[in-house]
Amino acid sequence: MSEYRIASRYAKSLLDLSVEKGKLEEVNNDMVMFSRMIEESRDFVLMLKSPIITSDKKLAILNEVFEGKVSDLTLSIFQILTRKHREGFLPQIAEEFHHQYNANLGIEEATVTTTFALTDKMRAEFSKVVEQISNKKVELTEVIDESLIGGFILKIGDRQIDDSVSSRLQALRVEFTKNHYEKAY
Repeated sequence: MSEYRIASRYAKSLLDLSVEKGKLEEVNNDMVMFSRMIEESRDFVLMLKSPIITSDKKLAILNEVFEGKVSDLTLSIFQILTRKHREGFLPQIAEEFHHQYNANLGIEEATVTTTFALTDKMRAEFSKVVEQISNKKVELTEVIDESLIGGFILKIGDRQIDDSVSSRLQALRVEFTKNHYEKAY
């Protein structure tokens, strides 16, 4: 079974359980915090996925790190997954849980890629555009990519608005190549 399917199933179960227990916001905050920790600590991810470290040791580490910092429901999910030797999927489960949480609340996820950090005013403008396109609340993720040279790329679900200098240069390159090819023959 693929990692995505495993993560999706566990995330869905956790979402349903957290809704049932009235702890949806709490568990989502825990998963966001866990995802941030994963991004910041490659060693933590390697520990979770290591076949050499026993599940008991991983569970002890998870308990030590998260006890008192996350809800009891989140901690119990960590414990269940570790006992089932699925702790290596925790990063994907946390990410998928957040996606399902947003879908459950009708929040559109969008990513804006620019060559610089956005100002508050620009962030608000991008959010407004996404809200107009999707008719939903927005969670905007920012990515900085200096290879764009200038402009932006806005991804909303499976749609993309590419107004970057690098894509315009690529289009010109294709056009010049096409014209050159046509003239040569």
